[in-house]
Amino acid sequence: MKIAFLADPLSGFKIYKDSTFAMMREAARRGHEVYAFQQRDMALEDGVVTAEVARIHLTGEQDPWYRADEAHDIRLSSLDAIIERKDPPFDMEYVYGTYLLELAEKQGARVFNKPSAIRDHNEKLAIGQFSQFTSPTLVSSSEQRLRAFHAKHGDVIFKPLDGMGGTGIFRVKHDAMNLGAIIETLSDNGKRTIMVQRYIPDIVKGDKRILVIGGKPVPFALARIPQGTEVRGNLAAGGIGVAQPITERDRQIAEAIGPMLAERGLLLVGLDVIGDFLTEVNVTSPTCFQEITDQTGFDVAAMFIDAVEQQVVGNQAGK
Repeated sequence: MKIAFLADPLSGFKIYKDSTFAMMREAARRGHEVYAFQQRDMALEDGVVTAEVARIHLTGEQDPWYRADEAHDIRLSSLDAIIERKDPPFDMEYVYGTYLLELAEKQGARVFNKPSAIRDHNEKLAIGQFSQFTSPTLVSSSEQRLRAFHAKHGDVIFKPLDGMGGTGIFRVKHDAMNLGAIIETLSDNGKRTIMVQRYIPDIVKGDKRILVIGGKPVPFALARIPQGTEVRGNLAAGGIGVAQPITERDRQIAEAIGPMLAERGLLLVGLDVIGDFLTEVNVTSPTCFQEITDQTGFDVAAMFIDAVEQQVVGNQAGK
């Protein structure tokens, strides 16, 4: 199979922890041809979506970890699978990229995750579809509503709807210290919609990343545990990742919503769970493959490439 990865520049990969690298390595190990391109390499001309795509050869070394053949402009529909792994920010450029990939799909390309499904599932707002699993949550740009939510719950977390890696997250306790400034800053004085959730004390045990592949949960989660006085467990914010078996509650959440998300074209999803509560549904470029594999021996990348192969074979059989 020809498997292409739409990703950020390969030169920036930290291969000891990068999940996209783990996918590439497993695909290459199975004898698949691995290709890479960036969003800026795509184009639509005369109704056809193409991209400047280069074949990638993994060296097995740390540096350089790959060598690339000369890039060629090809129809994206000529590839067997395209894995969308571009990191946020989920801005209009990202949206334009999903439009191009969606057009490529109509021409026969197979894209994972499905571009329209990525657009339809904002990683913060998507939890609104599964409120039975969430802590009290408000999404609004109204200062009055946001203040009222804090007054009701006392200890809350404010976050932007387009952040990643824990950026822009604030905790406001019962004393309401800096409440007004935080609301004004995050909402841009009421021009931007933000989210506020009741604080979940179990964050001290970790913000668990539960990977769901093809609708089925990986049996181990990565609990990202805040350090020191930090309230954020994100690895990018200094959290420490500890792999652990998923709990019965974790499994209940994953098995309830995972198959539904898979049906919508989301082959790989990262559910964020704190304690017993779902806090985010990550669909752009979920990570933690290598941390889970290194600590438990469970090969997450193999499970993912299995799912890609099954999807491609199934699509080809259905033609």
